[in-house]
Amino acid sequence: MSSFISTFLLLHIPDGFLSFAVAFIAWMIILGFLIVALRKGQQALDDRLIPLAGIMGAFIFAAQMINFPVAGGTSGHFIGAALAFIVLGPWLGLLTMTAVIALQALLFQDGGLLVMGANILIMGVIPGFIGYQVYRMGSRRSPRVRLALGGIAAWLAIMGAALATTLLLALSGTTTLALTLSAMLGVHTIIGIGEALITVAALALIGRSRPTLLEAGADHGGKTWLVTGLIITLLLVMIAPFASGHPDGLEWVAETTGFTDMAQESRYQLLPDYTLPWLGETPVSTILAGIIGILVVFVIIYSISKALGRQKRLKNTGITGME
Repeated sequence: MSSFISTFLLLHIPDGFLSFAVAFIAWMIILGFLIVALRKGQQALDDRLIPLAGIMGAFIFAAQMINFPVAGGTSGHFIGAALAFIVLGPWLGLLTMTAVIALQALLFQDGGLLVMGANILIMGVIPGFIGYQVYRMGSRRSPRVRLALGGIAAWLAIMGAALATTLLLALSGTTTLALTLSAMLGVHTIIGIGEALITVAALALIGRSRPTLLEAGADHGGKTWLVTGLIITLLLVMIAPFASGHPDGLEWVAETTGFTDMAQESRYQLLPDYTLPWLGETPVSTILAGIIGILVVFVIIYSISKALGRQKRLKNTGITGME
């Protein structure tokens, strides 16, 4: 397997790393969050956020395809939960992250199906709410302070996700806290810096090109911003084949602590490892698979948001009629 393809393995928890009980509990927690997200997301949804949510999901999907090198022969990749929650709000942000993670597992076999609930928990709920709450502390501060808090929020989000992953692995009996806690937090301390830099860069770009996106109740429209986001997303997909070939944080910890072999392969293959099977493991194959991914993510998230907006309008119309 070529080095650029191997970077896409184990970016998410695979089946086999968690016990059935832990995976089941994670699913129950996530289903509860999703029920709340659908209800509260509908209440808070601004129709002008609908295309933005689609572009945000596509951007996060593309950015997660790129591993960046960190110290000690390891690599990290962007999660994006803090960014999604900050820009879209917590509930639409959670639905966006859920769509991205679910598509990665179902279409690209990146992350297990049994543990998908756990992956949404550690890559969506936990980092998203940590990032959102920290960023909100500076909601009335200057743009520079908000940017600084955005970076801190993203770093803390990664650390929270790493800690949660370690706890899930320990509860499953896969490893022990004593064996993996320092390793997971150590490598993700550096990976979190990359997450922070990308998040700050994204927030700075938004602040310069469309500052109202970061202001509650402000205008979220603008075709220029959407086109810019699409261009950046496509550029990320184009450079994805040249991402770092080093193992990511979780993969490195699994290798050094001896539980890599517990990973179970998917029972089916559609576009495995972000490639088109008939084109093989080539850069062109990865780019085309990535383009398919961003289009599907955009359609899914746009459709969900559109449906929520439609339900909100119907509900408001019904209430008005009763009055």
